[in-house]
Amino acid sequence: MAKAKPRRTKHIPQRTCVGCREVLPKRSLIRLVRTPEGVKVDPTGKARGRGAYLHNQRSCWERALKGALAQALRTEISPADREHLLAFMATLPEEEATSQALTGSRDSEAPTG
Repeated sequence: MAKAKPRRTKHIPQRTCVGCREVLPKRSLIRLVRTPEGVKVDPTGKARGRGAYLHNQRSCWERALKGALAQALRTEISPADREHLLAFMATLPEEEATSQALTGSRDSEAPTG
């Protein structure tokens, strides 16, 4: 009898959020890319240029825009690029809403008094 080969698990690329330094699967983060035209949001994740990754939470974007993003992309972020990124950040959910959704079910399971 031939031995059954164990199934190989598919490799999932990991990336670090520039804002909070948490390591997550690449597909769960938003990629920003430095191009000759400036810093752009890369929805496909395949644009040419130096990239950095962020959560889809405003708190991570706020921390990244203070300087970590410019350092990760090895460039200065122009005022026009900053305005473009702030406009994109405004469309993202607040962190409190997502954390309440995650912890809300746990709190309801806790015994009371």
